[in-house]
Amino acid sequence: MRKKTYDVLLRLDEAERNHLKEQVALSGFNTTQYLRGLIANEKMRPRPPNEYAEIRRQLAAIGNNINQIARAVNARGFASQEDIDAVTEAKREIWEIAERL
Repeated sequence: MRKKTYDVLLRLDEAERNHLKEQVALSGFNTTQYLRGLIANEKMRPRPPNEYAEIRRQLAAIGNNINQIARAVNARGFASQEDIDAVTEAKREIWEIAERL
């Protein structure tokens, strides 16, 4: 880890300070990390809402189920009504998740 040798004093008025605090809160970083990112010309994006991780997990599980159905269908050479119903249900769940976004 590199050694931090220099301190920087930055004076802000109240509006600038409030704006900085809002941007730092949105980023999910602490103030030092946020300012270092800006200095390094990194694009500082807002942190995704916490529920996105759960949504990604749900979508991955649905994708795995669809892949298992596809493998079974390819092995048999035909799709049963149960397979079609399962894929239709997966599609409905995906749309439900998309509507929450």
